Amino acid sequence: MIRRAFWFTTGAAAGIWATTRVQRTLRELAPDSLAARATGRAAAAGQRLRGFALDVRTGMAQRETELNEALGLTTPPPAEPNSTKPHRGAPPEKRTTDGVG
Repeated sequence: MIRRAFWFTTGAAAGIWATTRVQRTLRELAPDSLAARATGRAAAAGQRLRGFALDVRTGMAQRETELNEALGLTTPPPAEPNSTKPHRGAPPEKRTTDGVG
């Protein structure tokens, strides 16, 4: 009699566990659940890409600074005392031939 009760209880527990597991799997495979999971994963991938791009930009700026220092480009060029560069004034006015403007 105890054996029968043991196996009955074991079978009932296994049935409940299997039913619960199947219901959970069906909920996970529902279209709403799949869409929500895909959206969450896409957002997480976007965050990882944004972080990667930020790391790349930081590394580029650091490497540029290192190269400028190695090449001696960090000091400003010496000022020329008598510069012969032409003076840039205001651009000439546009004139039209029809007398307007």
